[in-house]
Amino acid sequence: MASFDVTGGYNPALDFPLQTKPENPQMRDSASVWVSDNEGRFGFPRVCIEAVAGQWDYRGVEANFAFPDGRVLIGSNGYAPKGEPKVVNGKIVTINAGPLTFEVVEPFRKWVMTFDGPAYDSTVQRSMQGIRTGPSKNIKARVEMEMGAPPWVQAGQNSGGQSTVDALGAVGGHRHEQLFRCTGSFAVEGEAERTFNGTGLAIRRSGVRDVGVFPGHCWLSALFPSGRAFGFNAFPPREDDGTPSYADAYVVDGGKLIAAKLIEAPWMKKFVPHDGACNVVLETKEHGRIHIEGRTNESTYICAGNPMFGDWNWPKDAPPARTAGQPGGGLPFHQGGAKYTWDGESAYGMIERSYPNERTSI
Repeated sequence: MASFDVTGGYNPALDFPLQTKPENPQMRDSASVWVSDNEGRFGFPRVCIEAVAGQWDYRGVEANFAFPDGRVLIGSNGYAPKGEPKVVNGKIVTINAGPLTFEVVEPFRKWVMTFDGPAYDSTVQRSMQGIRTGPSKNIKARVEMEMGAPPWVQAGQNSGGQSTVDALGAVGGHRHEQLFRCTGSFAVEGEAERTFNGTGLAIRRSGVRDVGVFPGHCWLSALFPSGRAFGFNAFPPREDDGTPSYADAYVVDGGKLIAAKLIEAPWMKKFVPHDGACNVVLETKEHGRIHIEGRTNESTYICAGNPMFGDWNWPKDAPPARTAGQPGGGLPFHQGGAKYTWDGESAYGMIERSYPNERTSI
């Protein structure tokens, strides 16, 4: 248990799922986690539910399970029916769809994620070729999370006056992320169950999302054994007119969330699934320049035109139920884990990046 207030003093209601279906059909409710095994043997680079009011009973699900050797298991990427919510003391505490459930046990302190369903067994190299098929394997996973840092609300307050309009449209209302420590189990059909200790990132988001012309992004975070942590989310520099782009960053030290300035980010100009450089330079008044060395560990890849689960990057006139093979829009996406080293201390954490296809070397 952390010796400081991990809740950040936020209203507990912000961590719970929406209690009723929103009236606005574009309103959405989302929960997602990223999980890293402390030994680097595997990771869950984004397990997510997106519930949109316009199709409230049929929700987007993304579930990725990946290994450093390039193996990936992609579970139920598409739409799945809403499950019966769990109610505790008159409050809905779960958001669920198909094989996936998130439960808020104690807001801003404890979550549980469970997954029990099929995944196709493939490799990141096949994903880079746009192949979205493979032998079906059932996966059972359970992760018990205990938050290890105060929540960070992505709202542009740390960006030093840089433009945030596009970024906040992509956020889509309220969004907070919170680093955690966890224990869990992970079983692939026909293989021995893997138990693990790890760290990760939990995200809650609710609102109306409008990504507009999405320019790409770079999003990293990690929680170290000492309790120090870092995170940032940024759009790439604008090459057309030199206008500063959105960038928000933070570090955690001594349980305190500290605003940081992003100096250097590993934009996805080159994609290397394992052992690729993803170094970061941040700056704070308290610490000066902070150099964090990063190397990709496990990766998943989504080609431009292949959607995550048929939400905002699909044509607006597409039918509510979609199949994975339909053409979409958007940018190529890298979702994965990386090993970060800060002043000799190492930890595994998350990385997500996108970048224009014509400017990315694979």
